[in-house]
Amino acid sequence: MSKQSKRALIYGYEPPLALSGADAPLPPIETWPNQHRGYEIKIECPEFTSVCPKTKLPDFGKLTLRYVPKNVCLELKSFKHYLLGYRNMGIFYENAVNRILDDIVAAAKPVWAELEGTFTTRGGMRSTITARYPRKPRR
Repeated sequence: MSKQSKRALIYGYEPPLALSGADAPLPPIETWPNQHRGYEIKIECPEFTSVCPKTKLPDFGKLTLRYVPKNVCLELKSFKHYLLGYRNMGIFYENAVNRILDDIVAAAKPVWAELEGTFTTRGGMRSTITARYPRKPRR
């Protein structure tokens, strides 16, 4: 067992816990036909909530989505219902940000998109997670 694997077991972060929420069902994100080209949309969700799968305590944060639509735009009411699906879901916020971006890309196929999650301070530390599409290839 590697040193890193031993450390993960000491803190209790085994693979099943890390994958928590990865494939949980969520409401669909609907879209509507885009009428214009070459503009950017910014959507802010200042009250995003999910649950830490380890501690079962709530995580609070602000999500900021910026994207350039291609053929369709996100329908905001369905996007809100989609995000509310995370309210009681056990998922690490790093995974939540990346899953949300992946689901947005699957629904809208934008020219590009960036999702930033800024989460409230916990244990004296604040985290900001930024995911981008298209994703840069791994080296």
